This record gives sequence, C-alpha cells and structure tokens, in this order.
Amino acid sequence: MNVWLTLHLVGVLFMVGNVITAAFWKIRADLTGKPSIIHHTVRNVMIADYAFTIPGLVLIITSGAVMAGNNGVSLLGFNWLTLSLILFAMTGLIWLAIFIPLQNRMIRHSHECMKTGAITTEYRLASRQWAIYGVAATLLPIVILYLMVMKGF
Repeated sequence: MNVWLTLHLVGVLFMVGNVITAAFWKIRADLTGKPSIIHHTVRNVMIADYAFTIPGLVLIITSGAVMAGNNGVSLLGFNWLTLSLILFAMTGLIWLAIFIPLQNRMIRHSHECMKTGAITTEYRLASRQWAIYGVAATLLPIVILYLMVMKGF
C-alpha cells in the first residue's frame, strides 16, 4: 500500500473515529445528569478535537491533494472527488462556525452547572444544538467515505 494512501486512511480514522467517540462520551456524560462529569467530558471533547480531529484533517487534506495530483484526478467538472470536496468543506464549516462555538458554550455553561449543582437551560440548549449539528457533521464524512471508496461517478 502506498504511503500517501496509508496517511490518508490514518487521517480518516483520526477524524471520523474522534467524531463518533466524542459523541458517544458526551451523550453518556449528559445521561448521568451530573454537572462535574458533564463539564469534565465536554472539556475533554474539545481537547480530543485538537488532538485527533485537526491532525486527522491535516493528514486527509495533505495526502489527498498529493494522491489527486499524482494520479491526474481532475477537479474540473462534477465527479466523486469534487462532490467529496464540497461535502468536506461543508463539514469543516459546520465544525468551525458551529461546533467550536457550541463546545465553548457547553464548557462555560457546564462550569456554571457545577457551581449550582443543576443542569441549566443554557447548557441544555447548547447541548441540543450540538447534537443536531453533530448528526450532519457525522453523516457528511460517512457519505464522503462512501464516495472515496466507491468512486461512483
């Protein structure tokens, strides 16, 4: 297997794996209803994004660009690669414009919850929005993964 493809797959594992794992632990923490567990978890979800999602994205973008260039894959016209890149950009926009601010809000509100001992309406709202946008941010990479593997058109 070529080194660029290996790096690409490692990047995908980092990114998609972290997205799914973070959602699992965040949901589990919320189900406890315990502010200290929730706060600890949402802080660690943010740390995991910086430790795994960002390096995964760098690996995906770098290795993908090199492989496309080496294989003469065209970015002109509408094909599996251009659709994948559009969906990838949408995922990035959701993450940058919505997820990071929501995660910061959840961290801030969960800290307040720890002080009062009760889950606040503000935390619940940020958490619900995180879950809604999280579905899109999880499904888009799965669609991209399908397109990358099947190269359907």
